[in-house]
Amino acid sequence: MEYIELEKLAGDVGFTHIAPLDPGTIRLKEDVRKMCEANTCGRYNKCWSCPPGCGTLEELSRQIGEYRGGILVQTVGEIEDSMDFEAMMDAEKRHKQHFMRMYEILRGIYPKALAIGAGSCTQCKQCTYPNEPCRFPEKKINSMEACGMLVLEVCKDNHLGYYYGPNSIAYTSCFLLE
Repeated sequence: MEYIELEKLAGDVGFTHIAPLDPGTIRLKEDVRKMCEANTCGRYNKCWSCPPGCGTLEELSRQIGEYRGGILVQTVGEIEDSMDFEAMMDAEKRHKQHFMRMYEILRGIYPKALAIGAGSCTQCKQCTYPNEPCRFPEKKINSMEACGMLVLEVCKDNHLGYYYGPNSIAYTSCFLLE
């Protein structure tokens, strides 16, 4: 599928921005993983899609290194101010809906597509980590940050905006395609 077709598809699904992604620009950073250890989201060491359950940086780097192309996708939402959590959560919810719909479509075209999302996986109400294997490994979504990606840097290196002004919030995800 040509990039222009992917761009149209992403727009039709509901994303506000899309850019080609060169997997060679992705650098996984220990510093980003250390931010996860601070556990501000409450998911560290609690699910298969977050550290340490999502794998080591070396394992993730090998997996990402298998791909030669991809796309970055964003959903940008409007917020009244930095305390407008309702609008932030609404934008995140829309982004995850767009993301899962796009992933479903892309898997039909690229069976080995790797989806890396924004925020922790939400496929199950209660994750089986660490006592049992993931119930739905084919649907499990690691976040860009859990993989050690500094999202701002990935966006910049692939010519996609990241900050759209004080009254906006952007959620960014990517798909690696074979």
